[in-house]
Amino acid sequence: MHVQHHNAHLPRSVQAQAARLVLQANLAYGESNSNGLSYVQRLKARHECREYLDQALAIEPENAAALGLLGRVEMDDGQLEKAHTLFNASLNSQPGQAQQYCNLGYWALKSERPALAEEYFLRALECDRQSAAAFCGVAHAKRLQGQFDVAYLHYRKLLQTGSQWDSVYSGMLTCAQHLQIHKADTDLAQDAIALLRKDGLPHQEIGRFVGAIIQQQYDLDTPNAEVFLDAAAEDELLILALQKTLMPNAAVEELVVMLRRAIMAEVAQTASLRDELQPLCLAIAEYADRTGYALAAEDDEERLATTINDSIVAQFAVREPQEALIGSLMISAMYGALFHQSFAMQLGQWNLVDWPLAMQPMMAASYYSRAEEEAIKQNFDEKAEELCLAKTDVPQAWPAWSQLAYRTETSLKAVMAQELGLNTDNLPATLRIMVCGAQSGQRAMELAQYLDDVEVIAVDESLANIAKATRMAQSLNMDNIVFWPWSIAQRFVADGHQVHWVEVGRLPSPAMTKLSLAALINSASISGAVVHMHTSMAEQTAGDKQIRRLIAEHQLQPTRTSLRQLRRMVLANKQDTVWANLLKDDDFYSLGGCRDRWFRPQDAAQLKELLALVSNEVEWKLVKARDEDGHSLATAPVQRQIQAEALGSEVQSLMGQNLSVYFQRRR
Repeated sequence: MHVQHHNAHLPRSVQAQAARLVLQANLAYGESNSNGLSYVQRLKARHECREYLDQALAIEPENAAALGLLGRVEMDDGQLEKAHTLFNASLNSQPGQAQQYCNLGYWALKSERPALAEEYFLRALECDRQSAAAFCGVAHAKRLQGQFDVAYLHYRKLLQTGSQWDSVYSGMLTCAQHLQIHKADTDLAQDAIALLRKDGLPHQEIGRFVGAIIQQQYDLDTPNAEVFLDAAAEDELLILALQKTLMPNAAVEELVVMLRRAIMAEVAQTASLRDELQPLCLAIAEYADRTGYALAAEDDEERLATTINDSIVAQFAVREPQEALIGSLMISAMYGALFHQSFAMQLGQWNLVDWPLAMQPMMAASYYSRAEEEAIKQNFDEKAEELCLAKTDVPQAWPAWSQLAYRTETSLKAVMAQELGLNTDNLPATLRIMVCGAQSGQRAMELAQYLDDVEVIAVDESLANIAKATRMAQSLNMDNIVFWPWSIAQRFVADGHQVHWVEVGRLPSPAMTKLSLAALINSASISGAVVHMHTSMAEQTAGDKQIRRLIAEHQLQPTRTSLRQLRRMVLANKQDTVWANLLKDDDFYSLGGCRDRWFRPQDAAQLKELLALVSNEVEWKLVKARDEDGHSLATAPVQRQIQAEALGSEVQSLMGQNLSVYFQRRR
């Protein structure tokens, strides 16, 4: 090989010294990618790695390992061209290295060329059939080409062979969201169990996948399919799914309602809750809470639930011990939040940790978390609007997420420089992000958590969302994020405060008559600020429009009763094509989601006004555009559409095209 010829003239001691420096560089590089270290510590380790490599290459300029590792460092710093040159230089120095073909594969992925990446990863596998990194690279490349089924099987194989990396679980979870499940399969069920058992994953994102597997397992497409309560009570997948997801599946919702009724029927007959049924009962109670108690119950069940609540009141009156209440509380929580019951005050005598371990997640959801959120709401004037509502009609936070998505920590400045090609030299140490329409806070908290140089102001019109998000941020000890209603955000901007990045989420509803999102963003954006927004609005199915017409016609109010009746109408006519898209949407399976999209829909006028603002080329520049699948688009044609739209051309309209666009303020 060429490298042997080249290195032959170097003394062995020099080669050994270079090898030692490369080894130290490798250790430092490993630290620079360690999740256990802060972003600043990781940058320091990357800097150390670069210093060792510079020393190694000074004494052995064609050291293949040093050239390749320096390429990785350059790639992590966003210097893709330099990285590409270094990987190729390493291969010239020592051909046939699986590692360098892998590196070129990841370079191609970063360059948004997944087909080329796949070729490089396959070359790496030709050099080393056992390379898990190359096989994982093929999986990522297949996923980014939209071949989700093939990628999914690659990820499964990696887990089976012991490569249980976070990126494998994360990739598999992403693919699972895109799979069509047509028949029951034990392998798929085991995959779902593995994903749901894995801590730290955003399990809320695989509700559809898990629901489809359960639908097939229980043969729910067959009319009058037999379901056995005892078998369901031992079904690990079903119990995990009820604990951790919301399944947008009408047949699964029916199954849960049926199982809840079966538990209640047995309790009514035997006056006790069997130990074997308790895990299922607790899981159904957690699930019912996540749906905002959307699950319909028959009148006789409701009467029995009321009787059980009355008996709990009586038990408190005669001061029965805590353990005597446990079974009744489990059953009560399947039908309504314990926080809303007349005995709620008495539950406050115990802390969450005073309850049996298996009960604690249910008690947190049904009582303790709600109490915390209620205390948070008292800090805002908007709380006055809730005082005239019945307890069960108070809006629910939505979406019902539980885990932040997996992301590698970085900085906003690095994102601005690497993704958008912007100059960040004159930016301050800490940048301020405003998330408009943050809903229940998942996206805003991800930004605050994985960007180390930001403080985040997240704004939403729902007080329930603000309270839930604040509680979640407190539980994660996050001190660089606040959640505010629009009134406080407007005062903040009116006082002259500005931000460096605006993220537009859910648009304000027509109820926000005193808010112009475009005017707020115009005032809040500092020179050089970036606005990231989408050009289309969700929640616009034919079913939604029909329901909004019914609401206007009958002047319905957003009570729990009205929302349940509207849902019941849709479910009773689910074969009608007008409801098809609505029934596929996660929002439909929670009263919080239904309330938002039917009674507080997004205001198209706000989006039009915002697009008109950023179409002013003197003030704003389009710096990046992506399509629905996340692929970068040429900015010139998108810019032409924006200009045409500003001139009133409907033909060229961006509205409804679902592009993700980034604008920078010029001055």
